[in-house]
Amino acid sequence: MTIFLSFAFLAALLAHIGCSNQRRGPETTGRRYSRIQHGQCTYTFILPEQDGNCRESTTDQYNTNALQRDAPHVEQDFSSQKLQHLEHVMENYTQWLQKVLNQTSRLEIQLLENSLSTYKLEKQLLQQTHEILKIHEKNSLLEHKILEMEERHKEELDTLKEEKENLQGLVSRQSYIIQELEKQLNKATNNNSVLQKQQLELMDTVHNLVNLCSKEGVLLKNAKREEDKPFRDCADVHQAGFNKSGVYTIYINNVSEPKKVFCNMEIAGGGWTVIQHREDGNLDFQKNWKEYKMGFGSPSGEHWLGNEFIFAITSQRQYSLRIELMDWEGNRAYSQYDRFHIGNEKQNYRLYLKGHSGTAGKQSSLILHGADFSTKDADNDNCMCKCALMLTGGWWFDACGPSNLNGMFYTAGQNHGKLNGIKWHYFKGPSYSLHSTTMMIRPLDF
Repeated sequence: MTIFLSFAFLAALLAHIGCSNQRRGPETTGRRYSRIQHGQCTYTFILPEQDGNCRESTTDQYNTNALQRDAPHVEQDFSSQKLQHLEHVMENYTQWLQKVLNQTSRLEIQLLENSLSTYKLEKQLLQQTHEILKIHEKNSLLEHKILEMEERHKEELDTLKEEKENLQGLVSRQSYIIQELEKQLNKATNNNSVLQKQQLELMDTVHNLVNLCSKEGVLLKNAKREEDKPFRDCADVHQAGFNKSGVYTIYINNVSEPKKVFCNMEIAGGGWTVIQHREDGNLDFQKNWKEYKMGFGSPSGEHWLGNEFIFAITSQRQYSLRIELMDWEGNRAYSQYDRFHIGNEKQNYRLYLKGHSGTAGKQSSLILHGADFSTKDADNDNCMCKCALMLTGGWWFDACGPSNLNGMFYTAGQNHGKLNGIKWHYFKGPSYSLHSTTMMIRPLDF
């Protein structure tokens, strides 16, 4: 790189020097140059030119000639000094220029570095701008999708609201229909209950009439006896000549009204008054204390005679108890007790037993030493677990115990592993629910 510089102050200094003392370079144009080598760079300085007509006036020339004649050596010395001074100044300026050039080089390098940094920043800025544009495009797409989803959701919500309103209307109409049907069902149930009751009474009447007709002689014979001494239990009915199982009316001591009972005249000589019977699960035995006290069900089907009536009957004379059992495979067994009676309500209808025998286990599944009766609302057992709630039904549980003939009724195939079923431990184990049971009493001296 070559740099041409021209300095006005050099021209001013050289103006004092005559044309004869000026140096000329090798160029043919008459210009004077000064070259300086700095590294790979050459710096050329153009020195001021002298006017081509370097002539002085006649007077000046005359004076000059006169001075030259007078002091030729002085002028020559002065020109040499001026030239040396000029060279010294030039050398100083050359050094200054080198410093300036060095600083210029450093500035150029810094400028280059700054330009490179600026380029990198611009490149990064462009990349970031490009990424921002991509993000903006993605955001735009997302916003568009969100708007579409919101519109779809709004449409779905509107549809759901409409469907909800339709369903609410449908539910309201169905609820009204169900209420009407329930009213009609209640009426029909009440009518059916009345009809069933009337049918049972009619059947009892017909059955009694048939028995009476077949035993006219016996009826006439015992007519006077019935007026003087009515039947206290099924043993009296049997002894009066009625040896067919069915529902009969008895008059229990200390009970104001007659009581209908089922008399079994077939098993072990007959004369048995049935106090409990299970066979099909149509009757719920999960009853409260009052219901077990007064009895429930029908004597001709599933029923519980009632603790108050059992107490009244067993207070008339000494009775034995027989329990008939049948499993779902058709196997039958029984347990019989020589002595049986229960206490009154104040005694929680406490059970008293003595003398066990039978085929339903060598050991009794009823508590022989006595136990109070418990129901779901009257916990009289000897367990903190409330056996009547856990095992269901009303029974003489003691500490829950090995039996509960008033438990839940389970059908065939569903009767295994049921701790709250119809249980008689020493016949079928602790978790087998039986098919049918019958509890019946008869006077000890029958």
